[in-house]
Amino acid sequence: MSSKKINFSTFSSIKIGPSLDVKLLEEVNDFTKEYYLIGSCNNILLGNNPPKLMKLSKIYDYIKIEDAILKIGAATPSGKIASFCKKNNIANFEFVSHLPGTLGGLLFMNAGLKEYEIFNQLISIKTCNGKKLKKDIDFGYRYTDINSPILQATFHLNFGFNEDKIDMFKKMRLNQPSTPSAGSCFKNPKGDYAGRLIEEVGLKGKRIGDMEFSTKHANFLVNHGNGIFEDAISLIQEAQKKVYEKFNIWLECEVKILDKDYMSDSSPLIKKS
Repeated sequence: MSSKKINFSTFSSIKIGPSLDVKLLEEVNDFTKEYYLIGSCNNILLGNNPPKLMKLSKIYDYIKIEDAILKIGAATPSGKIASFCKKNNIANFEFVSHLPGTLGGLLFMNAGLKEYEIFNQLISIKTCNGKKLKKDIDFGYRYTDINSPILQATFHLNFGFNEDKIDMFKKMRLNQPSTPSAGSCFKNPKGDYAGRLIEEVGLKGKRIGDMEFSTKHANFLVNHGNGIFEDAISLIQEAQKKVYEKFNIWLECEVKILDKDYMSDSSPLIKKS
């Protein structure tokens, strides 16, 4: 099994992390539960005590039409999917161009923009544990119960690429900062918005070192250049604590925190204590 050296301070979207050897998943049998599978690291905060990491090899980077079905490898970047759909006049994937990452990561968290989610057109996924139909997957807002590396997905094929949707999705993103971040820091609690809650407890613009809850959108934890893991964690914990004390709402991280001190059963969590 081959590996690749990755410097996460340049590779990850939040620009934090050490240089590590990451195993490349090529054969199904290469994967074991001692590894955490990563994609392009657009929603990951890597700590100083990370688990063993694995990444899909390039053999899972493809997109094709077969038997009137769209088949996409899980290592395929979202931008490549969007370009393919535009070129081939394929509908219902216009929003993907505004979701950074690879298909596997998008599926794992059911990524989307409001009601437009990657699961909407899904038929099935192929994982290291075999094929799973959409109806056999428990999924919801930024959640799935997928617990095995995704290798490929199949989607319903509909034609009619809509340029107007591109403009609509672009406007949805205008309030988001361009400063390096891992995307939305917290999931929106039911009936509310994490950004509003963070602002209400006075943490919009709160900065520790080079890490800050953005002045443009409070639910984005941004790195102004030399941010470190410890400062990011301090801000996350402070937001959780203050929001819980004022609103009795526990903010659940949307960013995946890969550090053994903040993980349980392979699911990244910030401790309440």
